[in-house]
Amino acid sequence: MSKATFAVSMIALGLGCSSAVMANTKVPVVTSFSVLGDLVQQVGGDHVAITNLVKANGDAHVYNPAPMDAKAIASAQLVVMNGLEFEGWMPRLLESSNFKGNKVLAADGIEVIKGHSCSCGGHGHHDDHDHDHDHDHDHDHDHDHDHDHDHDHDHDHDHDHDHDHDHDHKHDHGHAHGEFDPHSWHSIKNVKVYVKNIEQGLTKVDPNNAEDYQRNAANYIQQLDKLDIELHKKVALIPEDKRSVITPHAAFAYMARDYNIDFHAPQGTSTESEASAGDVANIIKQIRSEGIKAVFVENISDNRLIEQISRETDAKIGGQLYSDALSEPTGPAPTYLKMMEYNIDTIVNALK
Repeated sequence: MSKATFAVSMIALGLGCSSAVMANTKVPVVTSFSVLGDLVQQVGGDHVAITNLVKANGDAHVYNPAPMDAKAIASAQLVVMNGLEFEGWMPRLLESSNFKGNKVLAADGIEVIKGHSCSCGGHGHHDDHDHDHDHDHDHDHDHDHDHDHDHDHDHDHDHDHDHDHDHDHKHDHGHAHGEFDPHSWHSIKNVKVYVKNIEQGLTKVDPNNAEDYQRNAANYIQQLDKLDIELHKKVALIPEDKRSVITPHAAFAYMARDYNIDFHAPQGTSTESEASAGDVANIIKQIRSEGIKAVFVENISDNRLIEQISRETDAKIGGQLYSDALSEPTGPAPTYLKMMEYNIDTIVNALK
């Protein structure tokens, strides 16, 4: 073999290796918390390498980002977060990381529920949702989406400013979310929107695998639809007037709306909000007057208040619900599908 032929062969071999390496490179994606980590994995499959910030059983309300989080974001092609001001620490983290990649606000386009700092004695799922606000919210975020969400930090700032006065009279002494309840993943209908937003985000940064993302998303939505039917059948076993549930913080308004379950909580929509003595007294009074049989603890909350309420009433602790985080892989709720099934099963079994 001549030197020229050898050189050409080596160049071709080198190009072939480069192509193979490039073909096997996974898209670096950062997700804000474990539920989104699972959803991105379902859509992205083998094409994504996910760094999830708030781990299993972690509380995103009070999360303090670490230097390694900023490093992960700086090298990511896509950042996926819930939106609706759930991750109050994320705008600063993105700014400090000098992130220039693409962002997905997973909750863009859902039918939102107005947030309540305290749902004591209330029937949150019977409230009339402000559809004008839904429309405006969706429109604003569609606009964000068209512009890669580049100004979402400013939007969050304006949003906070506009609605600060909404919380002046509430019992919320810690971090408060904005006008809308951010715990929107507790609705399968909403998560189908999440999945489509994630599919679009992955397709934008990795168009070569668009067909795989589309197929994975479609398959996963079929699984969601199947589970939704099963969960409605399970809830239907409990008479409507017996579907009252007490949880530590108000994280289940979307589940309440979809499955016609009455959720009450001494704390507001953030685990940092503090329940007043009056809030707790109202919950205890309600349990006694309605004959509520079970209260529930959460995987991310300080459950001492619920334990106190249980001691002072005839309500038993009906189990642990997974609210703002999945369980560890060996736990009962390591994926979104398993979390939804486990939560409904736990509620139904306790209320039977």
